[in-house]
Amino acid sequence: RLKSLDTFRGISLVIMIFVNYRGGGYWFFRHSAWNGLTLADLVFPWFVFIMGTSMALSFRGALRRGIPRFKLILKVLKRAMILFALGVMISNSKGKAVDLRTLRVPGVLQRLALTYLVLGIMEAALAKSHDPHQWWSSVRDVVGNLGQWAAVLMFVAVHCCLTFLLPVPGCPKGYLGPGGLQHGGAYENCTGGATAYIDRMIFGTEHMYGHPTCMIPYQTTVPLDPEGVLGTLTSIFLCFLGLQAGKVILIFQGWKSRVSRWMCWSLVTGLVAGCLCKFSAEDGFIPINKNLWSLSYVMALASMAFLLLSVCFLAVDIFRVWSGAPFIYPGMNSIVIYLLHEILHWYFPVQFKVGETHAEQLAMNLWGACLWVGVAFMLHQHKVFISI
Repeated sequence: RLKSLDTFRGISLVIMIFVNYRGGGYWFFRHSAWNGLTLADLVFPWFVFIMGTSMALSFRGALRRGIPRFKLILKVLKRAMILFALGVMISNSKGKAVDLRTLRVPGVLQRLALTYLVLGIMEAALAKSHDPHQWWSSVRDVVGNLGQWAAVLMFVAVHCCLTFLLPVPGCPKGYLGPGGLQHGGAYENCTGGATAYIDRMIFGTEHMYGHPTCMIPYQTTVPLDPEGVLGTLTSIFLCFLGLQAGKVILIFQGWKSRVSRWMCWSLVTGLVAGCLCKFSAEDGFIPINKNLWSLSYVMALASMAFLLLSVCFLAVDIFRVWSGAPFIYPGMNSIVIYLLHEILHWYFPVQFKVGETHAEQLAMNLWGACLWVGVAFMLHQHKVFISI
């Protein structure tokens, strides 16, 4: 078991918890109002990425143990259903009886569930061993997975076609803006373009997230769910890039080969992201946008993830200058720590009332995040590891 994977996952989770607890009230710990990136926009995609990396290792191990592919697919179905159900529960936990007429369907765990479902079935059905003696052995991490590549690129193509070609009533084709006050209110009800429109058609406005980050600065009134259907397609692609990182671990044994390939992937995905957004926040073909999970957004986050994975791998597993602590502990119990931090969000001693200064808010939010790191450490000390 590579400790760097748990460390990477733990880094994502701890920052996610800190951000969810308001991040001291600082703007860079809040999600972007629309285009652009803040630290808060990084962590969920990183979690999706490392889920793909872990899938590559776990599925290969299961197949080597002789577990039939259909049993793996059944396990994927079961886990995805549990994750989705837990997600719906968490998304609608407000300390009072839930009104089914306004039950929110999308959410963080729901997106993880659907991403895991699609990619898990694909990997269980198509994963195969790689012959190091073929002529294409130097790029066998890619050539050996052409079926999976074709499938995920099809998802990307569908995402782009729907985003730019789907007619949305009252809105220009390919609109990617926040609506509301943008452009003098000309597209007031076009928030999120095709992305939000598809969710409204599938779920209905009552079952979507009603307070997007663009609501206050742009005075929008149209609901926009950041974990909607269309963004799940690019989430699958991002998870597959993480799985590709896992394939590198499985296929190439030398650490230099692994790191060099991850760095190449980081460079390629970063350049693609830069070209799509024209290396600017507002003027690109496809701006970097967390609410829409735009293609440039997932490519940029994949680039950062490959780089972070390389750093963790070198520091924790190769040169061993860092044990991965304290992040490795929540990384080994990620789902249970995530659930607990959501369920007990407003309970003492996790959170309590303090003044409105940044220093007081920062201290309380750091305390909340550190508390869950401590819980994860105790679980680790007692060798309690909970998975779904």
